[in-house]
Amino acid sequence: MNQFIQLHPADDVVIARAQLISGSTVAGVPVRGLVPPGHKVALHAVAAGQAVRRYNQIIGFASQAIAAGEHVHTHNLNMGPDKGQFDRDYAVGQDVKPEAAKLDATFMGIVRPDGRVATRNYIGILSTVNCSATAARAIADHFSRRNNPAALADFPNVDGVVALTHGTGCGMATEGMGMQLLQRTLTGYATHANFWGALVVGLGCEANQLSSWLEHGSLRAGENLKVFNIQDSGGTRQTVEKGIALVREMLPKANAYARQPCSAAHITVGLQCGGSDGYSGISANPALGAAVDLLVAHGGTAILSETPEIYGAEHLLTRRAVKPEVAAKLIERIKWWEDYTAMNGGEMNNNPSPGNKAGGLTTILEKSLGAVAKGGTSNLQAVYEYAEPVNTHGFVYMDTPGYDPVSATGQVAGGANLICFTTGRGSAYGCAPSPSLKFSTNSALWKKQSDDIDLNCGEIVDGSSSVAEMGQRIFDMILKAASGEPTKSEQHGYGQNEFVPWQVGAVM
Repeated sequence: MNQFIQLHPADDVVIARAQLISGSTVAGVPVRGLVPPGHKVALHAVAAGQAVRRYNQIIGFASQAIAAGEHVHTHNLNMGPDKGQFDRDYAVGQDVKPEAAKLDATFMGIVRPDGRVATRNYIGILSTVNCSATAARAIADHFSRRNNPAALADFPNVDGVVALTHGTGCGMATEGMGMQLLQRTLTGYATHANFWGALVVGLGCEANQLSSWLEHGSLRAGENLKVFNIQDSGGTRQTVEKGIALVREMLPKANAYARQPCSAAHITVGLQCGGSDGYSGISANPALGAAVDLLVAHGGTAILSETPEIYGAEHLLTRRAVKPEVAAKLIERIKWWEDYTAMNGGEMNNNPSPGNKAGGLTTILEKSLGAVAKGGTSNLQAVYEYAEPVNTHGFVYMDTPGYDPVSATGQVAGGANLICFTTGRGSAYGCAPSPSLKFSTNSALWKKQSDDIDLNCGEIVDGSSSVAEMGQRIFDMILKAASGEPTKSEQHGYGQNEFVPWQVGAVM
């Protein structure tokens, strides 16, 4: 097996498969110094200011002269003087493909009265504001299988009672983008197919008033949606007692729903990557992309997100846009993010993180080019704003931050009933009420942290599996997880603390 991977004949760098030492050779070029696994080695001399390519795409510019065989990383590669705002050929619709014949596969889903299909059957306890979070958690804790095993013993079809609380809801404007995002997110969760029903607990005097939220979400309290405030209920103890009583009333009705065969077209997967490394764009991300193409071929939906982590690769998505207005909306969101980061004294290259850089990723351009591989090759059907309901089948995009919990929260609010999450450094994550599958990009991580990871895509780097083979395995795992098979993150109890609505605007 070669000690390196060359992704395209026109690339200026190759990727180390293992630790390279000075004097070893890659593609006939002597290595200068130590190069860690997943990091880049120059195939030839690069002059200062010259573009450097990986995937046959620009990942940055040499900040100083780079010699052949030298380690290429943050010490000699950066975004260039224009901070990555160089021209890109958007070529709208150029790579749109004819729609393939639909395939047919089934999973054991939970059919709701309105025809939507769930992958889990929970009762949710939501909070309007941080002030009601403790009461919401106390209600859910009463039904915890770990703390009170008898509470759900008679309800085998109920996956659990979960509290999803957050740190905002007040100290903010009652109108504007911040409140719109929070209320849209809460609406998406309160009505999510994976919740048979939800209780929403408020304080009473917060900016995010229950009445305002119900109105803006076109919601009405009823059998599946209960709402009440601590101040109206007589305080914390009485609020918790009221919530427990309401959940007890809900449980028999939720338990009446059993799994039945359903088309894979009812699966909507949110695509995430966290703790990425130099192998992410080689193994786990393209393998997940292959699974996405399979899911789309079966009529399902996949949501790519994390706008700061497609920056510099958005032109690969506009080429797949089925309509010019779809591409235009994606480009508009990119420009919004450029303005947003500048307004806050940052820049798009503030991402990647220190862990990403330790894993071999140097610039956001490089990270993004690997990240978009999660989206496969299917046509881009639509672009959504954060937490908007996703009502289009196929491959779609949702504008979210790159921070995984915030991004996935928006995807689930939009209707994702399953999350697929790739990682090269090791991420601890879950996403109630939707199950989350995690895939490692390299075998070293799998050996170290297999208790947290569902599948090792490092076999692609090792040469023992192909992207297509791994994509099929991921698709099969999606069907099993959607049918109720617990994921590693569910076994560990992840999911309740990872509910993080996107917070924008001034804290007042």
